[in-house]
Amino acid sequence: MGRNSSSPLEPRVQSGILYGVLAYTAWGLFPLFFKQIAAVDAFEVVLHRTVWSMVFVVGVLSIRRQWSWLSTVLRQPRVLATFAASAALLACNWLVYVWAIANDHVLDASLGYFILPLMNVAMGYVVLKERPRRGQWLAVAVATCGVLWLTWQGGRMPWVALILATTFGIYGLLRKLAPLGALEGLTLETLLLTPIAAAVLAFWTHQGRGVMAAEPSMLWFWLLLAGPITAVPLLLFAAGARRVPLSTMGVLQYISPSLQLLLGVALYGEPFAGARVLGFCLIWLALAIYTLEGWWWSRSHTTLNAK
Repeated sequence: MGRNSSSPLEPRVQSGILYGVLAYTAWGLFPLFFKQIAAVDAFEVVLHRTVWSMVFVVGVLSIRRQWSWLSTVLRQPRVLATFAASAALLACNWLVYVWAIANDHVLDASLGYFILPLMNVAMGYVVLKERPRRGQWLAVAVATCGVLWLTWQGGRMPWVALILATTFGIYGLLRKLAPLGALEGLTLETLLLTPIAAAVLAFWTHQGRGVMAAEPSMLWFWLLLAGPITAVPLLLFAAGARRVPLSTMGVLQYISPSLQLLLGVALYGEPFAGARVLGFCLIWLALAIYTLEGWWWSRSHTTLNAK
């Protein structure tokens, strides 16, 4: 009876895992895209990414006729303020990420997203007053040792990784507390950013600066693609998150930084040896502790509820 009752959910879970894998794989392959526009200033890339993301999500919402939420949100100053903050964090995260890829810091970018789950634990404790379990604190402590080791060996803080993890961690926290879904939230964020981005691009073009002021080239094509390339993985992620447990998505999220790491080492030849490997190994050990502890706790909790 148990098998028959659970079987209708299996196709939904399988499709959710597929959506999650596709989303995280797309994010993991982002360096391949941003290397194509490495010649463009990172700030200009973010401006284009904002404008063309806005065009894309407006198109999606228009096709789905999914606009009823907007009039309600525009009458809620607190919600608008929250999304203004999340939009600023998202823009900062995009700027640092694009700069990192263009300037051969793909490994540092991947480190940021390896650290992110553990950063979320710390933020949950500080902001939401959550009580992390001992295993989670152990994972955070081991990851902190990894960051300190990389800092000591490199002579500087791994600031790219820390900024990416911090901005996206706070961004995720704000989005968790906000009342909008992934598509609507991205639309509102880009709606708030687009007037500024479009005005700057228009001014630069008028002054003869920037890519759009130059002769048409492949750079135009790549920048136009920034919209769907930004939005599609987010939509896939949202579809996957609705179909599978959060713990499953938590394991799948390691696909993205792992792919970035492989690209940085194998394709772009970034140095990865000696002391740096040890630092990454400490981060990976922390993630293994975090993942196994979460799996064990979830299994024990499920067993207790079944009794």
